[in-house]
Amino acid sequence: MLIEHQHPDNKTIMVAVLGAPNVGKSSIVNYLLGMDLSVVTSKAQTTRNKIHCVFTVDRTEIVLVDTPGLHKTNQELNKRLNEQAREGVDGADLNLLLIDLTRPVLGQLQDFKDNMESEKFEKTWIIFNKCDRVENYQELPLSLVMDKMQEIMPEIERGIVVSTKDGTNMHKLTGLLVDEAQPGPHYYDDGSVSNKNQRFFATEYIREQAFELLNAELPYELAVVIDEYKDMKPKHGEENPKVKSHISASILVNRPSQRAIVVGTKGGMIKEIGTRSRKKIEAMVGGQVHLNLHVKVSPKWMKNNLILEEIGLPRAKDSNRVWRSR
Repeated sequence: MLIEHQHPDNKTIMVAVLGAPNVGKSSIVNYLLGMDLSVVTSKAQTTRNKIHCVFTVDRTEIVLVDTPGLHKTNQELNKRLNEQAREGVDGADLNLLLIDLTRPVLGQLQDFKDNMESEKFEKTWIIFNKCDRVENYQELPLSLVMDKMQEIMPEIERGIVVSTKDGTNMHKLTGLLVDEAQPGPHYYDDGSVSNKNQRFFATEYIREQAFELLNAELPYELAVVIDEYKDMKPKHGEENPKVKSHISASILVNRPSQRAIVVGTKGGMIKEIGTRSRKKIEAMVGGQVHLNLHVKVSPKWMKNNLILEEIGLPRAKDSNRVWRSR
């Protein structure tokens, strides 16, 4: 929402953060924000929704659009993830296209362009990420690589080598974004860090911990939905209640055997997921949270239009016909 009566020197910029799965998009966003807002795990395809993440530098508002990793797929869930990524460039003033320096560079760019299926690109900067994992990265012939990249995608303006692990050039990137911003009003209230609400981030933090704790392919076959989210109102004469929220959430899995894994021996796994996610939610809301987690078997939820829309993934242009109910 546009804020009225703003300082005449305000500037703003919207930046889409794009790339293949597991190139470090959410890590870049969190580093620039200075807080762990977007979920980050060691597994690819953790991000499922495009999220506006906001921070300010002096009078410059920078809106980062974190997006799912773009990839080839025929599965309905992944088609909708790709659509979220493609929509991330809508309205963006600048695209940051992340390239993993530990993998073939030109192939990543070509794959991204093929999967993007779009000609609506504005100016784009290549962010060569994970330089901390490349020995003597300063000696890489990146100027020659940039020439070839610009042949593939003429919208590319510059390339920047960065690392969120050791902070290489991250301060420089922030300064460049500030310089690129144009005069204009801010769109987020003071203190707002996202266009998503606490209910959304509660589901994200639960899913993040499930991704980290569960092995193999199971994390990709689960979803989290909020059954109840109740903010506690102060009692009479109480200014700041100790307990901020009561949350009941369901972890959805495809098969009964998966339910047993998520619950764990004597409930140990679901308890650990709950403990870890509750701590992150409490840090977000600034107080105690009562969190109840349940595991439900929802066969083929990844093809269930009702559930997919509930977790913020509307139908994509190339969606299959999926009209099942829960």
